[in-house]
Amino acid sequence: MSETMTGAQAVVKCIKLEQIDKVFCVPGESYLDVMDAIYDEETIELVSTRHEGGASFMAEAYGKATGKPGVAMATRGVGGANLAIGIHTAYQDSTPMVVFLGQVDSKFRGREGFQEVELDQFFMHISKWTVEIRDVERIPELVQRAFRIAKSGRPGPVVVSLPADILAQTTEMEFGPISRKPRPKLAEEEARQCLSLLSSSEKPLIIAGGGVTASNAEAALLAFAEKMNIPVLASFRRHDVFPNNHPLYVGHSGLGTFQSLLQTIREADTIFAIGTRFSEVTTQGYSVISPKQTIIHIDIEYSTLGKVYPPQLGIVSDAKEALETLNQLADNTALPKEDWKKWAEERRTVYEQVTFIPKMSNSDKVDMKQIIRTLQEKLPDDAILTNDAGNFSAWLHSYFQFSEPKTYVGPTSGAMGYGVPGAVGVKMAKPDRTVVSLSGDGGFMMTVQELETAVRYHTPIVALVFNNSMYGTIRMHQEKTFPERVIGTDLGSVHFCELGQALGVFSQRVAADADFEDALSKALDSGRPAMIEIMCNPENISVQSTITELRNAARK
Repeated sequence: MSETMTGAQAVVKCIKLEQIDKVFCVPGESYLDVMDAIYDEETIELVSTRHEGGASFMAEAYGKATGKPGVAMATRGVGGANLAIGIHTAYQDSTPMVVFLGQVDSKFRGREGFQEVELDQFFMHISKWTVEIRDVERIPELVQRAFRIAKSGRPGPVVVSLPADILAQTTEMEFGPISRKPRPKLAEEEARQCLSLLSSSEKPLIIAGGGVTASNAEAALLAFAEKMNIPVLASFRRHDVFPNNHPLYVGHSGLGTFQSLLQTIREADTIFAIGTRFSEVTTQGYSVISPKQTIIHIDIEYSTLGKVYPPQLGIVSDAKEALETLNQLADNTALPKEDWKKWAEERRTVYEQVTFIPKMSNSDKVDMKQIIRTLQEKLPDDAILTNDAGNFSAWLHSYFQFSEPKTYVGPTSGAMGYGVPGAVGVKMAKPDRTVVSLSGDGGFMMTVQELETAVRYHTPIVALVFNNSMYGTIRMHQEKTFPERVIGTDLGSVHFCELGQALGVFSQRVAADADFEDALSKALDSGRPAMIEIMCNPENISVQSTITELRNAARK
């Protein structure tokens, strides 16, 4: 059945059909018609942010938290350029996202009009698909296609360019059915081959990635690991694919991972990889997996298979469908082997040894491990943590135990500035959950303005900022490569507590970990957006080394 409406109303109708209730943006004149159409749509809330980068991070985090495409909007080339960081994050993190960008009027195109950029070409290399709509009657077709592409296969971002003049045009519109996310299954023969390869293994290891989360396969993965007695390692920033307090969990491969945990990957003779693309970080610069190891690789995207390592068995399948089929067939095999249990216990013991935090209380300094221990003790198990890029995150990654699925949201792209807007997007998606962000002072300052967005939309997140007045990650690499030749990495002194108060959030500064528990309790009980500034010693630059130790090592 056709409906008469404007192009802008058709865009909003497509968003409504996808049951998406939040759209994140910085307002722009080139898509005022879309904003006005949202004004009339009671099921959709327009979230106006302080910067397009914040809007795109919120939309990306919303997509991670809901499994639905996050929607962001911006105006023309300048707004689109600011949005690019969130689009790139969605691309590397396999997050469904649809971005609408207002464009110059059709009749002005090609004249270098005001803020004109070839948006479809600009975003082509960091998106699954880009399109500029030139005919108003094709808006339903192309926008619904955009949502279908964003959701299907390996999820990711799609960018839609909307010339301003077509948004105001009126015509008859035809809308198609809402697409379901395809869930390809592995064939029974492939499942048997998988179990057969495992049967010849002595030290199998499961490496689980974002595909497990995207397909809601956490329970199926847990059942498979328990049935087979195979240890599980999480890929970079996918900690919550498997309960970290489970006897079969043996760690996470990321930045700053302890060498003893990476040894688990090196010692495995068979790697069962599911829903992971073997990223540079997960594989430690493609160094921890060798040709002598047998690789079974299952992923929903065919082009991922063999892209990094040629598998002995590569299977295109949705992670949940694959694991459920394997669970059914595993009952009729001779697996697991008794030796697998011993292997899993050995690697779990190593994990527990390096991640144990003895309880202490320092009244004169901040010990980052004690901050993480307090978070572990005081936050509910289903609290969702978001985090920025930076050395501070290594303490979270190394020591925090994620026991519930979908409780971690962080950019595998390593984008700075993600923590606060990411937390706002997650909290808007999951208003009943406790949401805490962790940021260094460098990343925090890039999007600190979005605390005002949180205040304006009554979104009570708790933002932790670890302040050591430097770009810590780069300083660490600087000291390793050019010891004592410090340039560009020192930052000025910012009193974030006072800045937070000016932005309208509950704010408290702590200079000792003994004071953090009380500050956290007050922040959680405040019922409004809150920020805790944690003063850190710049010398303690990473989990495993101080600046002095890095310099001494570089001199040898």
